[in-house]
Amino acid sequence: MGARKKLMADRMKEARKEVAFASLRNCPTSPRKMRLVADQIRGIDVQRALFILENSPKHASMNLEKLVRSALANWQQKNEGERVEEANLFVREIRVDSARMLKRIQAAPQGRAHRIRKRSNHVTIILGSKEN
Repeated sequence: MGARKKLMADRMKEARKEVAFASLRNCPTSPRKMRLVADQIRGIDVQRALFILENSPKHASMNLEKLVRSALANWQQKNEGERVEEANLFVREIRVDSARMLKRIQAAPQGRAHRIRKRSNHVTIILGSKEN
């Protein structure tokens, strides 16, 4: 590996240390319901986000709380020896995308059938540290 390539690789590795992410795939909740909870924690610090998710009555908040804790653990794995409180971590980005859709049939009057779509979603969360 050349000197420039090594310097660039080291720079990219250091930049990746400050960012941690986690993703949840095929969560059986509609994306619309998940986005309601995701919008509440977008852009705020991690400790406050966990407090909001713990006290939220929405069912989707349980999955998001687990996801934030997973991203936090990923950050701690990358940055051993550093404390979370001193890092000023916040939810930099959170995306909720639609996933597979289960299609079911429900009986309707006069011999007809209506289609039921059971939606699911993918959630990706990215934690970053605030610069002082």
